[in-house]
Parts: sequence; structure tokens; C-alpha cells
Amino acid sequence: MQTPTAAEPGRPVTGLVLTGGGARAAYQVGVLQALFELLDPGRGEGFVNPFGVVCGSSAGAINAAALACRAADPHRAAMRMRELWESLHTGAVYRDDAAGLVSTGARWLLMLTLGWLLPPLRRNRPRSLLDNQPLEALLAQSLDFDRLECNLASGCLSALAVSASGYTSGEHLTFYQARHTIAPWRRSLRQAVAARIGVQHLMASSAIPFVFPARPLQVGGQVEWCGDGSMRQLAPISPAIHLGADRVLVIGTGYRDDTHPERRLRDPGYPSLAQIGGHALSNIFLDSVAMDIERLERANQVLEAAPQVGGPAGLRHVKALSLSPSQSLDDLALAHMHSLPRAVRLLFRVLGVSAETGQRAGGSLLSYLLFERSYTHALIELGYADTMRRTEAVHAFFKEPPA
Repeated sequence: MQTPTAAEPGRPVTGLVLTGGGARAAYQVGVLQALFELLDPGRGEGFVNPFGVVCGSSAGAINAAALACRAADPHRAAMRMRELWESLHTGAVYRDDAAGLVSTGARWLLMLTLGWLLPPLRRNRPRSLLDNQPLEALLAQSLDFDRLECNLASGCLSALAVSASGYTSGEHLTFYQARHTIAPWRRSLRQAVAARIGVQHLMASSAIPFVFPARPLQVGGQVEWCGDGSMRQLAPISPAIHLGADRVLVIGTGYRDDTHPERRLRDPGYPSLAQIGGHALSNIFLDSVAMDIERLERANQVLEAAPQVGGPAGLRHVKALSLSPSQSLDDLALAHMHSLPRAVRLLFRVLGVSAETGQRAGGSLLSYLLFERSYTHALIELGYADTMRRTEAVHAFFKEPPA
């Protein structure tokens, strides 16, 4: 099968959209590894990145940047991403020592409960539950953004986009770096910003609300404090289409029936902070993607029924394929809770996470923050297996449509 590449004129431009999900994003690495093997089973040296446009939000933005920086060698990119995710430990993403957790997590919880009573807590309040400074150092060491420039210049990549949410303006922001000049676009509550993407954009895009601190970015010559790119992401597929994609492959991190283990308990009791936080994060990371795919499919149906609508309305048919986990990642995370450092396990238990039989709860929150090898390895293997089971759908998606 001839694989379309970003560099060849006349080929449809394929966009890749990597959604958010914290530690869940390890699943995307397994999917990418399987995709590249299906498209190039011989692992030939001439195999070029099939995704001309790569977009990501939250942890998906980190994966998107990692792929874009090595777009000239997709197999090597997937292997390097796998090595990175499987060598992860909690301390490489956020401080997992007792002193670090006390300076952020314990103080944050104390401020929530007694901040109104103790003025010094309000004056010296922590910015987040966890300190993810180690992640910034890891990204700076692992990603070569000069190589990204070379990949754009050579044509094996057309554009990279990462999303963030502006706390200052309330807008959803898409920062993009493209091979050719693309005019920024603006829609209701969202805008695009041309930028030279770097570590700070990835840190902002992956700043899970309340969990990790916001980051300052330059927007229109002003400082905008930004948080996780999955917040207010009303149209996650839109950036890929604006950047020229004719078809879009979305790799999600949410199981289609992502109900929580505590729901199966006879008397679950009042929800804990972990349950409420996990539910909030699931809404941020999962719901908008499913809705945007539904909107895209409806638009395609309208264009098929009335092709004349496309021209005046500026619409075009965009083929889409979505790949997502075949099982609950909440349950999978609880099965690996024991791999966390003792101090972190204690913090999660205070929040209400429990992996004990008959008392299982908080798996959703844990699934986003469990950065340990046993869990990320299981996610990668699941992504690989899920994609291999959908071999026919993958080949049908990449088959070039007639002119």
C-alpha cells in the first residue's frame, strides 16, 4: 500500500489530533507505533511521516511536539517516545518527595479548609496541588525544537499546533508553527496565534487546572496566563482543518463507557475530592472530542446530500477516524496504584483514592496523574493492541480517495 506523506504534492493532507489526558497520553504512543507498522511494515528508510499537520492539547501536545521534532523518521520517533514514557517515574513529572508535597499539596489542602481563618495562608498561597517543575527540565532535555524547524523547512511536516486556555482573556488559544504563512483565525471564544513553539507552550498546554500551575505566554504583545489546552476546547478538530488537513485521525484517551468503579458499590457515600476532581477532568478531556466528531460527521452528511452547499458556505468534506481505549483506564490505574511513591500514595488517599476491594474509588483522578512505568507500559501495550485490531479501518482511512 502506497502511504501518503506530508511532502508529496497532490496527496490529501492528513491531520493528527492528540487529545489530553495526563498520564493517559501514553496510550497514544502505542497507537502511533502500531499505525506506523501498519503503514510501513517493512520499516523502510524512505518512510516519511504520514501526518502533514500534527495538533495536540495537554499531554497530547507533548506527544505532538515529540513526533513533530522527529517527523523525518516516524519509526524512530515512536520508539523514542515509547522509551521516554516507559522510563517515566512520578518524580520526573512532579515533585514526589515529602517536602515537595507538603510545600504544595498539603498547603493547598490546608488553604481550602482553613484559608479563611489564617490570613498568612492567603498571602502565601500555593499555585497548584502539585509542582511540575521536573517536567519542564525533562522536556527541555528531550525535545529538539531546532529539528522541528528543519522538518518544516524540508516539507516532511506542514504544521504543528498546540492548544492552551487563557485564564486572563477566557479564550481558547491555538499556537501554531507552519511551513508556509497561514493567516491566524478567530472564532467565538477561540483564536489562533502564530508562534515559535517551545517548552513553555507545552507546559501551559498541559497545566491541568488546580493540579499544575498556569504558565505565562505572549499573545498579541501581552502576557496571557494559560492553563490546560483541553479546557474550553469547543472544536478540537478545527485547528487541523484550518491548517490544511483534508482528513483527520484523532487519538483519544477516554473509554467510550468511562463509568467509575465506585458507581458499582451498594452504598458509595458522599463523593470525595478525588471523585469530584476525576469527574471534572473527564469532562474537560473527553466530552468535547466526541461532540466535535459528531458535528464533523453531520457536516459530511450534509455535503454528501447537497454538494452545492459546500462552495458558498466554505465547507468541504473531511474524513475522520477516531481511535480510543477499549477498556476503562480508571480500573487500569487503580490496579497500578501500588507503584506510586509512598508519599504520593498517602496524598491520593487523603483525597479519597482507594484501590482496596469493596472500597475502590477515585480511579479517574489517578488515571491522569499516575506517571509510573508499570502503568504507562500497560497503556502503550493497550494502544498498540487496540490499533492492530482495527487494521482494516486504518487502511481504509489512509487509502487515497480518487481525484
